Amino acid sequence: MNISSFESGKLVQRLAYKSFEPTFINMPWHLDSDEVALLLSQADQKLGELNAFSQLIPNVDFFIKMHVLKEGTKSSRIEGTQTNIDEALQKEEYIQPEKKDDWQEVQNYVQAMNTAIADLDKMPLSNRLLKKTHKIILQGVRGKHKQPGDFRISQNWIGGNSLADAKFIPPHQDGLLDYMSDLELFIHSENNHLPHLIKIAILHYQFETIHPFLDGNGRIGRLLITLYLVSTGLLVKPTLYLSDFFEKNKEHYYDNLTVVRTKNDLIQWLKFFLEGIRVTAENSIQTFKEIIALRASMETKIMTLGKKQILAKNVLQYLYSQPITDMQSIATATNVSLTSISRLLNDFVKLGILVELTGFKRNRIFAFEQYVKLFR
Repeated sequence: MNISSFESGKLVQRLAYKSFEPTFINMPWHLDSDEVALLLSQADQKLGELNAFSQLIPNVDFFIKMHVLKEGTKSSRIEGTQTNIDEALQKEEYIQPEKKDDWQEVQNYVQAMNTAIADLDKMPLSNRLLKKTHKIILQGVRGKHKQPGDFRISQNWIGGNSLADAKFIPPHQDGLLDYMSDLELFIHSENNHLPHLIKIAILHYQFETIHPFLDGNGRIGRLLITLYLVSTGLLVKPTLYLSDFFEKNKEHYYDNLTVVRTKNDLIQWLKFFLEGIRVTAENSIQTFKEIIALRASMETKIMTLGKKQILAKNVLQYLYSQPITDMQSIATATNVSLTSISRLLNDFVKLGILVELTGFKRNRIFAFEQYVKLFR
C-alpha cells in the first residue's frame, strides 16, 4: 500500500446511525512521499540527538520524572482538566477540594506511564499492556465506572450529546477485537518495512479512530507513542512526550486526524506528526541544556555555605525530584533534623534557590522556582 493511496475506511449503516469502520493497517506499506521523507529525516535526526543527550546527563531519571509529570498535566488538560504542573507537584493535602479530582487524574497518568515503562521489561507492547495501563488511568476518577481495563462492549462516540449529533462515531463494538488484534500485529510486524516514526504515527491515528475504550482513549493513545519509542529502542530513556505539542496545536491535531477519515489524507497527518516529533525533541534538548546550566549555577551558590555544603547538595538533589515541597518532607528524605533543615532552607531562600510560597511561619511550602519554570 502506498501511503498516498491509503483509503482509511468506510461508513457503515447501523440501526439509527453510521459507524466508521477503518481499514486494517497490518499490511505491506510503501512510503512514496518526498515531503514526508524529508520531515522524517529531520525528526529522526532530532530524536537521535535527544537520545544521545539523555544518556550524557547524570541522574537523568530525576529530570525524566519532571518530563512525565509535564506530560501527565498536558495530556489531561487536552481532556479538560485544569491542573497545572505547580499543583501536580504538590501533596494532595495542599490541593483545594474542588481541584482534587483533576489533580488525581494527573497522578494516575504519571503512575500509568511509569508502570507501563517498567512493564516493558517483562511484557511486549500489546493490548494486554494497554488494558493494564488504562485501568490505572481511570482508577478513582471520572470514568471509573466505564469499564477500566477492558475494551468497550457498546458503541461510543466523539462530540455531541448522543449518537444522533455525534461528530465522529468509531467502529461498532462487534468488530472491535479484530481491529485491536490487527493493531497489535502491526506493532510487531517486521514485514511492512516502515520507519518507526511513520509506524507510530499510523498506530496513533488508528488507535484514536478505533477508540477501543469507553473513556481515556486520548490519554492511552498519546501514552502509546512514548511506549512505542522506548520498546523499539528509538529512545533509551522515556524523554519525548507529544502532549504539549498536541495541546498547543489542539485544533490542528483533531483536524489532521479527521482529514484522514474524511479525505483519506494520511500524508497530512504524517507531516503534522513528524513536525511534532522534531519540535518536541528540540524543546526537550533545550530543556536538558538549561538543566545543565542551572545545576552549575546552583553548585556555585551552595559553595558559599561552608560546612553546610554536603547537606546542601543532598537537599538540592532531592529538590530535582520534588521541586515543590515542605520542610518535613525534606527532613524525612534526608534523615536530618527539622532544625537543621529549617536553617538550610532559610539559606536557600536568601541565595535565591528556593521561594517560600505560603507566607506562613509554620507549614511553609517551598518551590525550586527556576527549575519548575523549565517545565511550565
